Amino acid sequence: MSSVGSSIGSGVESAVADPGAGRGPSWLDAWLDANAHRVVAWRRHIHAYPELSRAEHETTAFLAERLTRVGLRPRVLPVGTGLFCDIDGDGRPGQRTVALRADIDALPLSETTALPYASTVDGVAHACGHDAHTTIVLGAALALAAAPSLPGRVRLIFQPAEEVMPGGALDVLAAGVLDGVDRIFGLHCDPRLPVGQIGTRVGPITSASDLLELRLTSPGGHTSRPHLTADLVHALGTVITGLPTLLSRRVDPRTGTVLTWGAVHAGEAPNAIPQDGVLTGTLRTGDRGTWAKLEPLVHELVHSLLSPLGVGFDLQHRRGVPPVVNDAASTELFRAGIAAGVGEAALTSTTQSSGGEDFGWYLEHVPGSFARLGVHSGAGRVKDLHQPTFSLDERALFVGIRAMVHTALASLQR
Repeated sequence: MSSVGSSIGSGVESAVADPGAGRGPSWLDAWLDANAHRVVAWRRHIHAYPELSRAEHETTAFLAERLTRVGLRPRVLPVGTGLFCDIDGDGRPGQRTVALRADIDALPLSETTALPYASTVDGVAHACGHDAHTTIVLGAALALAAAPSLPGRVRLIFQPAEEVMPGGALDVLAAGVLDGVDRIFGLHCDPRLPVGQIGTRVGPITSASDLLELRLTSPGGHTSRPHLTADLVHALGTVITGLPTLLSRRVDPRTGTVLTWGAVHAGEAPNAIPQDGVLTGTLRTGDRGTWAKLEPLVHELVHSLLSPLGVGFDLQHRRGVPPVVNDAASTELFRAGIAAGVGEAALTSTTQSSGGEDFGWYLEHVPGSFARLGVHSGAGRVKDLHQPTFSLDERALFVGIRAMVHTALASLQR
């Protein structure tokens, strides 16, 4: 990566406003007032130099350098990317430890925003807002490091590989980073919410997400004689339409279980029945108990659909991530932090999404809460996540920093 100064135009970033200015504490206001231009510059730099999952080496070095500058001691994860570090409290007996998590990887797609700080890496872009998540936790870390004292320990987690299953959260857990942590909090950009609002929810806020890959085999043959072979394309079509239907009759609809196919490949010629084909898709559910039962059920249903058709099949069911299920007490602390840091008007509710997020692995070990950060400026149409056109209102960076700092303080004082 280049230096920040070489990738960010001077003066542009100073125009970004801090919606929570003046809400305190005084050390937070002072830090943000002095560093607002740097916060925006960090985000734009990370955005311009995205890195894919498990290849976030320069991003990790960028973060480590800035944390080290203020006297913190970041430690890179054993997998080689991502890091964590602690900001120690005042040493009171029985002090708590609260973790703030950001994900640092980008997506394998090309950006089309034409922003002056758009991705410089072909085929790689921060189209999910991880550059903002990373900047928010970095800003919260450096602001907390400037506090006169803290009533406990804050652990910063910059996690790699959120965009691949089963997720880099497992690398963090394997390294023992959550040992001794009492609660954990995270944010995710939401372009459906206006900047200045943060959506919270008790209970499930995302869904479990698995990958299905079904490979079919057939002797093949001429399309004029399908009765002499196994019609592989017909079999693919049977699964494409039949499996979602059967699942809808075997799984409680209240669980929000959804199977959607994303790709199908078979054959080349219009008059030849192919010998092989592949079908891939995602299977999602909002219920943790249902997630545990889906793999054997899907295999049973695929077998029942294909057994009369004479084709062979190999089903790979790749378990992904569990639902993110927010703890009630942690969500109340998050709401208190949002209200204190940005104001009561910033609070809003949110619904459960069918999207997957590996933050759910953390919540199977410690209580915590995950919220949605509004990033829409209010002008023009919503530019959705995972799209080449995704962009965000950078005022959300300061909303996020204030919310995370105040949530950490609220959690340490309870």
